[in-house]
This record gives sequence, structure tokens and C-alpha cells, in this order.
Amino acid sequence: MIRKEFREIRRDPLTLWIAAAVPLVFLVIFAYALRIDFDEMPMAVLDLDRSRESAELIDMFGNTGDFAVRYRPGTEREVGHLLNGGQIRLALVIPRGFARELAAGRTATVQTLIDGTLPSTGSVIRNEVEAVTATYGVRLAGRAASGPLPVGPVVEARVWYNPALRSSTFIVPGLFSVILMAFPPLLTALAVVREKESGSVEQIYVSPLRPWEFIAGKMLPYVAIAFLELASVVAVGLWGFGIPLRGSVAVLALGSAVYVFCTVGIGVLVSTVARTQVVATLLALVITVMPSFLFSGFLFPITSMPPVVQAYTHLFPARHFNVVSRGVFLKGVGLRELWPQIAILGAYTAVVFTVAALRFRKKVV
Repeated sequence: MIRKEFREIRRDPLTLWIAAAVPLVFLVIFAYALRIDFDEMPMAVLDLDRSRESAELIDMFGNTGDFAVRYRPGTEREVGHLLNGGQIRLALVIPRGFARELAAGRTATVQTLIDGTLPSTGSVIRNEVEAVTATYGVRLAGRAASGPLPVGPVVEARVWYNPALRSSTFIVPGLFSVILMAFPPLLTALAVVREKESGSVEQIYVSPLRPWEFIAGKMLPYVAIAFLELASVVAVGLWGFGIPLRGSVAVLALGSAVYVFCTVGIGVLVSTVARTQVVATLLALVITVMPSFLFSGFLFPITSMPPVVQAYTHLFPARHFNVVSRGVFLKGVGLRELWPQIAILGAYTAVVFTVAALRFRKKVV
């Protein structure tokens, strides 16, 4: 059965190209398209004060590397046009008398206008603006102090696991779980349903093959393909996007092996329900890709979901492999911390395999 399946795959070069190329394209597109950080984001500055102090504040925004002052509008109306047109996501408005207020020791206000149509990016921009203005305030306080500044509490913030706060470092390890949930089940389901449509499955029904042998024979070639997909996307993640691998390769291999068998088993289970390749494709996408995006923690934090939905996410294997993937790549944790997720994936795989075998009814023609 395994030899037969490998023979069919070899005779179908389109399937091989899809299995090899599409996951890499998927990884690259989403890794770049889902970025929430930014470099040299265009911003506009309306400086109505035109003082040395206002120029210094503007330079601080430009020196961060996150913003680039591309527009110098003359009026607030022009600022509104730039925001409405999407040319900028941030505008800095410095009012007249800014330097005079600072010199008098009073609070000088500036206005920042942020495009909040994309909340995640808007939050990042707001945090960056607050950091720049806080640094500017500390600099002014240091100049104005005639004596030593009073010693107060100092808060030192350290970011673990992703110190640079790069979105690709967060997104790419999560994409591994989505990619392995998207393509291996689809290819496996289509392989079985294709035999139903062609009628060749009737030969299996009258053969001495037992249900679990047929399912295993169908699964193992696509398990091998899934491992090749995993190896290729991990290689691109490590060397193409600079994702760190801080944990054990053995733990990653163990978790990946269980997850791969689970995803391919889901494809076989889908094939026992669907009768046509169109139905198999739609069903596979609905029960694999969509939950992987929404309920795996890939993009949306599970802790921010309602308690009922948080419990619901445990039904999807991508949620558990996402913990394994990010734990190994970013946190460097080992089997002691990740064994519950791997055990859940193993149980899920056993259930899927058992149900698929029970649904595959042997027929006699």
C-alpha cells in the first residue's frame, strides 16, 4: 500500500510541487504581510513654534529609526489630508509658544495624531511616541536641574524571549503550526477521495487489507512529505528570517512527529466523510486552516478570549503545537515544560486514527 501511494505521488508532479513550494510561499507571504512593527514609517510634522527645542524634539523622532519625517505641512488641514489619504499614520503638531512654556517651567503640550484604523499598529505607534516624549522630558529635566536630581524609584524593563520585539520572531514559529495543519491534511484527504471518485477504492474493499493497514499505508507517504515541508519552512525561518532556536532539536522533533501524524490523520478522517475532492477540500480548509488562525494563539492571545472560548481552543491541535514551537524556538524550554502539550497531541492522534479506522467500512463487491 505504501509503495503504491509513493508511486502515485511520483506520477503526479503537480502534487509534489504544491507540497514543496506552496508552504514556503505561504511562510514568506505571511511573515512579511503580518508584521506589526515598522521601520522608518512616514510621518508629518507641523512645527508652529520653529524653535530650537521643537527642532530637537523632531530630531528625536527621526533618530529612533522607526519614524521618518517625510512631510512638513503648513496647516492642520494639510495634516488631515495626509492622514485621510493614508500617506502617514502619525502626525506631530507642535503649537506656538512651546519653547516659551518650557522656559517658564510650565508643562508644554504637543499633539500627536495617530491613524487607529489598524489597532495593533496604532498601539505600537502610541507606545513609541510615549517613549520618545518621555526621553525628551528626562533630557530637559537634566538640563534644568541646578543641583543633583532627587533619587526616586527606577524601573528597569527587560524583554525576554524577543528583546528586539520583532514581529517576525513571534509570527514565524506560529506559522509552522498553521502550515502543517493546512497542507498535509488537504493532500491526504484528496489522495483518498481521488480513489473514491475513480472507483479504485473498490479494489481495496475486496482486498485482504484491514482498515488500519489501508489508513497507515495512505498516511505514511504524506507523513514523509509533511516532514519535508517542516524541514523546509524551519530552514527558511532560521536562515531567512533569523528566528532563534534556543531549545532542544530533539524535543522539537518529537513534538513535530506527533503533530504531523495528527494532521495527516485528520486528512484521512476527512476523506472518510467526503465523497468528492471539492467537498474534501472545503471541509479540510474549514476544520484545519480557519481554527488554526483563530484559536491557536498564532495571532490572537488566547488569554484575551472569553473563558468558554479559551476552553474551546483545546479542541484544536494547532493550539498545543504552537506552544511547543514557540517554547522551543523562543523560550528554549524542554520536555519538562512541554510534555503536557505533546501528550495531548498524542492522544488526539490516537483518537483521530481510531475514528478513521472505524469509519472505513470494508465492503465486498
